[in-house]
Amino acid sequence: MPLRLADYPQLRLIAWNRREDDLVEEDEVLAMYERNWRYVDEAMLDRKEQQLIDRLIRQYGHGVLNV
Repeated sequence: MPLRLADYPQLRLIAWNRREDDLVEEDEVLAMYERNWRYVDEAMLDRKEQQLIDRLIRQYGHGVLNV
């Protein structure tokens, strides 16, 4: 299921080179978080985005965030 970048503030920040309204497949979103985790401000993750990350880790990362 594609996700809209603008719906997740930290994802939007790490996807600065894409349009705000771009839709990205979930497995690619997890890969983006993993590649750019050093730029994610964990203290600024809202509940919705943290739940998304947790779900993506379970579903696509087999329980592991490779950072």
